[in-house]
Amino acid sequence: MKLFYHLKLDAILLPVIAILICIGGWALVAGHSKITKSVDDFGDTVTKTERFGLSKNLPSPAETWIASQPYIVEPFAKRGELDQGILRFAWLSLKLVAQGYAIALLFGTPIGFFLGLSKNFTRAFDPIIQILRPVSPLAWLPLGMVLFSGLKVMDAAGRTTFGTSDAAALFTIAICAMWPTVLNTAVGVRAVPQDYLNVAKVLKLSKAKTLFKILIPSALPYMFTGFRLSLGIAWLVIVAVEMLIGKPGVGGFLWQQYNANSYAHIILSILTIGIIGYILDRFMSLIEGRFRSA
Repeated sequence: MKLFYHLKLDAILLPVIAILICIGGWALVAGHSKITKSVDDFGDTVTKTERFGLSKNLPSPAETWIASQPYIVEPFAKRGELDQGILRFAWLSLKLVAQGYAIALLFGTPIGFFLGLSKNFTRAFDPIIQILRPVSPLAWLPLGMVLFSGLKVMDAAGRTTFGTSDAAALFTIAICAMWPTVLNTAVGVRAVPQDYLNVAKVLKLSKAKTLFKILIPSALPYMFTGFRLSLGIAWLVIVAVEMLIGKPGVGGFLWQQYNANSYAHIILSILTIGIIGYILDRFMSLIEGRFRSA
């Protein structure tokens, strides 16, 4: 009973208390509206709304909830290209992230193995990786637009299903997200005990068997750390990409609401991005735990 109480306190009550504290702080900082009525020179009643507070333009939690209800109550509704339910926007973003993330792992994992196994490969390419790694997605996206300019994939009806902006978005997500996978995989391969490799030589294992029986299992914890970091970066990059190319999704919705000065919807977008990022990290942690137990 005590164990159950302790787990319940740690897992539910404490996070709820922390969330309530944050909401309370938000409410204190946020502005509030005050409606005043006066009579003009012609005897007509004039209603005036003014906002007060530390940050008078910041909507309160209650105002944010009221303004965001259409997007939350009908999360999969589609009223227009950039007027959809918040979960529909999230689904569009997640599809793009999944594609870019898959490309990042497809290229990043082998590069990481080459860096870990070959000193000459490391000497040749590590300086290039260190130069490219800090480059912002805001710099990669224009390059992607140039690289894939004129690209069009049409469907049977003659509509463009995959164009320059789509390819540039995938390119940007993949190249920004791959670096944690590259570096952590390389560290994991270098950390494989030399005794394991000596046993492989004694048993005369082929390179394929050495890779799948020794290198990958030994480096897997490091690889999953890289995979989790790469997924987080891919989710961060999608927001910047959608904001720049105007693609429908959480980032595109956020940028649209910023241009419309709809601060409540900006907060809704930020909360959605944070919650989905947390869920993705927990999901990757669950997969990592399954692989380790196996």
